[in-house]
Order: sequence, then structure tokens, then C-alpha cells
Amino acid sequence: MKIVIDDKIPYIKGALEPFADVIYLPGKKTTPEEVKDADAIITRTRTICNEKLLAGSSVKFIATATIGFDHIDTAYCEAAGIRWTNAPGCNSKSVEQYIASALMVMAGKKEFVLSDKTIGVIGVGNVGSKVARICEIFGMKVLLNDPPRARKEGAKGFVGLEEILEKADIITMHVPLNVEGRDKTFHLADESFFASAKRKPVFINSCRGEVVVKESLKAAIREGKVAGVVIDCWENEPDIDTELLNMIDLGTPHIAGYSKDGKANGTSMSVQALSRFFGLGIDGWECEDVELPPSTSIEIDGAHKTEQQILSEAILATYDIRNDDHALRSAVGSFEKLRGDYPVRREFPVFEIKAGNLEQRIIKKLLDIGFKVNRD
Repeated sequence: MKIVIDDKIPYIKGALEPFADVIYLPGKKTTPEEVKDADAIITRTRTICNEKLLAGSSVKFIATATIGFDHIDTAYCEAAGIRWTNAPGCNSKSVEQYIASALMVMAGKKEFVLSDKTIGVIGVGNVGSKVARICEIFGMKVLLNDPPRARKEGAKGFVGLEEILEKADIITMHVPLNVEGRDKTFHLADESFFASAKRKPVFINSCRGEVVVKESLKAAIREGKVAGVVIDCWENEPDIDTELLNMIDLGTPHIAGYSKDGKANGTSMSVQALSRFFGLGIDGWECEDVELPPSTSIEIDGAHKTEQQILSEAILATYDIRNDDHALRSAVGSFEKLRGDYPVRREFPVFEIKAGNLEQRIIKKLLDIGFKVNRD
């Protein structure tokens, strides 16, 4: 058996070598010639798995170690008898951390209190539901928009897009990329979208670049229809719109889900799925030796600080989005290198807060976010 694996997928080396001839390649070098005699591919979003790549190959199984799977031509795969799988929810906690950092930085920059704000979450799947959860911990009013879920589960708890655009002070996008159909999200945020945003919201996109019409967003910024913008996902990556980058508050190189925890989850889910498909007997395989940051201890003295200041201090100690913004602006032509060489980022549960002068209600919020708290 031969397996072709994207060489940027972490923690996977050694897992499948006992069962197959394993070839590691950069995503852009995963060519028809390389996969022609392969039985399986484990990939990321940079490899387009379509007829051009797969026709005439012996590929039977594709796993993408990512939530998104719009880089897989699922209709072709199904017609060709190729089984495919993604890793739903693998990096949802990482995106939660990214949004938390973005909200804290934007609140500081624009001088507002999060608990006074209403946030509209568009797309409430694995990621959006966790974003909604942490926003509720911050004391924000949360509006949820997810038409497929509303149809399936009932309208209670969900609102229409019109209500989001009317009432939200902050709008954050967490939808899959659907190019057509009833739940089309391609270019969802268009001229009409921004024109209908009544409260001049802060706009955040960390799902897919193609859900936004970039010219419409640029016009909205120029015309003051949005109060601020955070972008992680860009149309035409890695050749991003530098004019747009220079117009927004925070721009990052598609790394919202790039915590080491999220990557390890995606790798584990891919190996487990491949094992089940081929009967390899390692269905419970998990990544080992995931790197830690230099320190996992955070000391916080809450004296004379507001709740938001304390939560911000804790969150930004784990991940400060401004560092990724600075890195992208300093080397905009190195979009892929910034992703490929991304530094160690770990999620909240890895960190312990050494707390001083913290009220019990704030300690509870830190615990709810996921931190360990030492009150000794």
C-alpha cells in the first residue's frame, strides 16, 4: 500500500510506516504522477483533490486533516468510488481562542466593553457554537444565525440574517463555503450585506475568504459602514489583497485554527479514519509529544482591574493576535511560510493561572474559559 501525505501535517511521521510505503510531499507537489499508484492521500486545503489529480489513479481514500473540505471535489470522488473524510471540529477550540484574542484586542483599541455589546455569530457549527459559548462567558448578548440548523432543529434560538445585520455590534463569520444552493455562502458578505449593517459593526472573518466580496468590504471601510475589521481568511490565498490588509485593524495568514492542539486533533482524526477504512487496527491512534510553549504559568493580580482587563490579560498571555498581524504585515509575500513555520500555540486548558486578588465570579469565568486556576 502507498500513502501520500502532505509534509506539513504534524505528528504523523511513523504512524503509518508499519503498514505502507509513505511518501511526504508539499501540497503543491502532490501531482497526478505522484498519486497515480497511491491507495490513499492525507492532505490539507492546499491540495485540490479533483478529477485532474485523481483520474486514472488507484486512490481509494482521501483524508483531509482540516475542518473544511471545499478543496475536495466530493461529487467526483463519490462517482469514482473514492471515500473521503474531513476532521470536523478538530480546531474549533483554536478558533475560539483566536476570536477571544481578537475581541479583547479590538475592545482595547476601540475602547468598548464587551459585556455591553451584541455579537452576531453567522454559522453555528463546531466552531461557531464554541465562539458563542465564550462570548456568553464575556457577558455579551449572542445572536445565532444558522439556517440549516434552524430548519433541522426548529427556529427557537436562531435569528435571521436580517436581525444580525440590524442588531449586532460585532459580526463573526463561521460558515462553510457553499458555492451554490439554498445555503449558498459564496460572497455572502456583499454590498447589500454591509449596507444593511445598521450598527456599523466590527466585522470578523475566520472561515473562508470567498464568503466576502472584498471590493464590497473595502467600500464599507471607506464609507464608515463598519467600525473595524479582522481578517484571517482571504480570497486568492496566498496572493492576498494588500490594499485590503492596509485598511483593516487586524490581518492574519489563515492561522485561526493553527494551535498545536487543533493540528494534533486533525492528524489523529485522519489516521484513525484511514485505519478504519483499511482495517489497520490503530483506530485509537493519537498524537504524542505535542510541544508546549516556554511557560504555561500565568500570574495575574486582579487588584484595581476590571473583569475585562483580567480576562484580557489571561487570554492574551496564551495567544496575542497582534503578533500574527505584525508578522503578516512585515512579510506579506511570505503568507505560506508564515503558515508552514507557525510558532507553538496551545489552547487554554494547558495554562494555569496563579491568581491574586480575584473575585470568585471572575475565577469561575476563567475556569469556564478552560484555564486551570491556582488560588494558593
